[in-house]
Amino acid sequence: MANGRVEGVESSGSLGLGVRVLAGGSWGFASSSEMTLAAAAGVGRQAVAVARAAALVGGAPVELTPVEPREATWSGPCAVDPFEVALSTKIDLLLAADAAMRAEPAIRLTKAHLGFFRVHKYFASSEGSYIEQTHTESGGGIVANAIAEGEVLTRSYPNSHGGNWLQGGWEVIEAFDLVGNAPRIAEQAVALASAAPCPSGPTDLIIDGSQLGLQVHESIGHPTELDRVLGDEAAFAGTSFLGLGDLGVLRYGSEHVTVTADATVPGSLGSFGFDDEGVPAQRDPIVTEGLFTGFLTSRESAAAIGRTSNGCMRADGWNRIPLIRMTTVSLEPGGWSFDDLVADTEDGLYIETNSSWSIDDKRLNFQFACEIGWEIKDGKLGRMVKMPNYTGITPRFWNSCDAVCSAEHWQVWGLPNCGKGEPMQVAHVAHGAAPARFRGVRVGVGR
Repeated sequence: MANGRVEGVESSGSLGLGVRVLAGGSWGFASSSEMTLAAAAGVGRQAVAVARAAALVGGAPVELTPVEPREATWSGPCAVDPFEVALSTKIDLLLAADAAMRAEPAIRLTKAHLGFFRVHKYFASSEGSYIEQTHTESGGGIVANAIAEGEVLTRSYPNSHGGNWLQGGWEVIEAFDLVGNAPRIAEQAVALASAAPCPSGPTDLIIDGSQLGLQVHESIGHPTELDRVLGDEAAFAGTSFLGLGDLGVLRYGSEHVTVTADATVPGSLGSFGFDDEGVPAQRDPIVTEGLFTGFLTSRESAAAIGRTSNGCMRADGWNRIPLIRMTTVSLEPGGWSFDDLVADTEDGLYIETNSSWSIDDKRLNFQFACEIGWEIKDGKLGRMVKMPNYTGITPRFWNSCDAVCSAEHWQVWGLPNCGKGEPMQVAHVAHGAAPARFRGVRVGVGR
């Protein structure tokens, strides 16, 4: 939806099978959209031929950590099937949210959208596993834009870059209350037009949960993917500033920073019953009270560091090999209320909702910008600032964290567009976070 008009309604589906084999100590893979026994047998033969050809290149044979064979089924939450909700109901909701934003006369451009996915997959292995999994994802959001003196001032809800996404059905959309939040978003977009620019220099920075989720994604999730560290996947996403020797040694953050990879969080895009190697979903520590304690691993990469897989191998479809992907990589909550955290901050800045990001291919140096911020003076939120941004170096930034808000403020943020691999695969991942404070962060970059 844009400016009160339906821009498009899209629907698509994909069905096929993929076979991954080990032969001669090397991997082979093949796939087909033809769902017949003859095609399946042909794909299997082709995958073996690919593996045997790869084995001629030489190198150490692939070793896998063991996994117990399982016969199981798993399904994600879905109270109200979104594919059974009438299209007219969905359009009426978007129209109402759009109208509520455009009730503010200064709003020049509005957008609203909804989206739904359903995935049904089977996994079988020659080790004896047979697993069937089904899940439904629902998401969407609204965007209001004001224009003033050549600037476009944007406010998004419940998040930018596609809104928020969760596993679940139509009940997820109803809980967002897009219509109820539309006037506030529009009012803030208009207010940004006359807001002060972001100040420049080091300051104490409180970052909201949605932006922190993206910060975790880029500066903790990606660099701890072990295939990046081992050099097995570098074409699209880059490598990592981490080395194997950093495990159990590197002070990744302060004692307030504990990060987990958890594929069991109910309703998260990063949750499942089993990964695409048949490894059960699990919760695993990545950073423990600031100490770097774990990588995101596969059965193959885990063998390289003497551990077992923590179940992070996923493919984005039947015609792609699985890669190490994030599950629900989260900054665990602390003990602060948001109001107390602001009151404890003498001079600083509070910022919300990502607008842009940039980070090097080793995930070490970064710069993020947000849609909106407020100055903090003497423990109180003050004047609004527009286009706040900040920069940092990953370990130094996380070591500057001195407070994290409590579970009351903790929320899971879904990212349905994480790119990795070549050909590129788009994974659906998630991050839990609550607002947190970072001391002495450089803001107002470029001013």
